[in-house]
Amino acid sequence: MAEDHDDQGPAQYSSPPCFMHELDPEFRAPLSDWTDVRRWRKAERERLIAARLAVSADARAAMSQRIAEGLDAVVGEIAGRMVSLYWPFRGEPDLRPWMASINERGGRTALPVVVEKGQPLIFRAYAPGDRLEKGVWNIPIPAEGDPVLPDIVISPIVGIDPGNYRLGYGGGFFDRTLAAMPFKPLVIGVGYELQRIATIYPQPHDIPMDRIVTEA
Repeated sequence: MAEDHDDQGPAQYSSPPCFMHELDPEFRAPLSDWTDVRRWRKAERERLIAARLAVSADARAAMSQRIAEGLDAVVGEIAGRMVSLYWPFRGEPDLRPWMASINERGGRTALPVVVEKGQPLIFRAYAPGDRLEKGVWNIPIPAEGDPVLPDIVISPIVGIDPGNYRLGYGGGFFDRTLAAMPFKPLVIGVGYELQRIATIYPQPHDIPMDRIVTEA
């Protein structure tokens, strides 16, 4: 009669099925199921946001300034171009001074607006001093104005992997928006070095950033 091994703990093998966990400290078993990926992303999102918030406000301000300088180097001439930015949220890089400088140099700026869950974002023109109102999560959005199409989209990241795939907040707004645009803008992810991760387990709907700019 066969013995029941269920209550005797894991079976022991003469050699493990995979040695990668011993060779590479960054190794993690691949996730193939979307349910597992979604659960992993949720936990990783919480970990990375907590790490970002643990950095002092002064340090984040200094890193934000370096990110702005890096963006100038990547974007180049700004006059006549429309740049979508964002209002900083939960420790994201604060690029509002850079936003003001774009307008001073002949460029134009916009902010994203959530219209409806499950739908693409729209962009509304915004310059410092324009009237704002509270949007989703109480993040300020332009109170009025027709939608615009940015030439450059600056997107904050929660995490980023070597393929420039972005871990966001999980709503799917960003990928949905890029897929719906009539032309592809230059898409730049911004964040801190501490937000680099080995993979986000990209799915078919994920769209990679064109460039990444951090304080480094």
